[in-house]
Amino acid sequence: MRDAVVLLSGGLDSATAAALTRPRFRLHALSFRYGQRHAVEIQAARRVARALGIRDHRVVRIDLGVFGGSALTDLAIAVPKWRRIGRRIPATYVPARNTIFLAFAAAWAETLGARDLVIGVNVLDSSGYPDCRPAFLRAFERVLIAGTKAGAEGGRWRIHAPLVRMTKAQIIRAGLRAGVDYALTHSCYDPGPGGSACGACDACVLRRRGFEEIGMEDPALC
Repeated sequence: MRDAVVLLSGGLDSATAAALTRPRFRLHALSFRYGQRHAVEIQAARRVARALGIRDHRVVRIDLGVFGGSALTDLAIAVPKWRRIGRRIPATYVPARNTIFLAFAAAWAETLGARDLVIGVNVLDSSGYPDCRPAFLRAFERVLIAGTKAGAEGGRWRIHAPLVRMTKAQIIRAGLRAGVDYALTHSCYDPGPGGSACGACDACVLRRRGFEEIGMEDPALC
């Protein structure tokens, strides 16, 4: 079984991506305190890692808040609520976030002798983020081949995005079949003081729609 580094935010998508790839890889989970509004998702990531039996889980501190430019890292920018989700890139986009996260994941993977990265992005039910698109992932694979020791020595990098063409309902169904306990996850961009989901941000709206489509209540909200 090959080693792989999975980006684990603690949300619904990353938990599902980890669960779906767990049978194929020995997973090493990577989470970030990147200057986001809250630490609730880090606590969720720890719960998910334990539930999936991922023993090697690292939390890295970087501060994207020094640059601002996102409602997730700058408290002066409001998190959009009840917006019409479409192609327009929202204020919750964090500049170059997945580029940075995948670079960290690749750095760790090289030390492990791994050439596989796992990320829970999807484009069909996303908020329009450009760094969730297949073209970006394929381009980043080429960057890793061109810019790493492993690539220079003939290593073949692969970024696995098992959810990339799924709707949120399809993701939830796949996760349930894989044994994901969604009560452990957290997706909200702007939780209340006690960590409760706001119910109105893009992440909450998409998550609720997904559960409603399959005729279930979100167990994280029950």
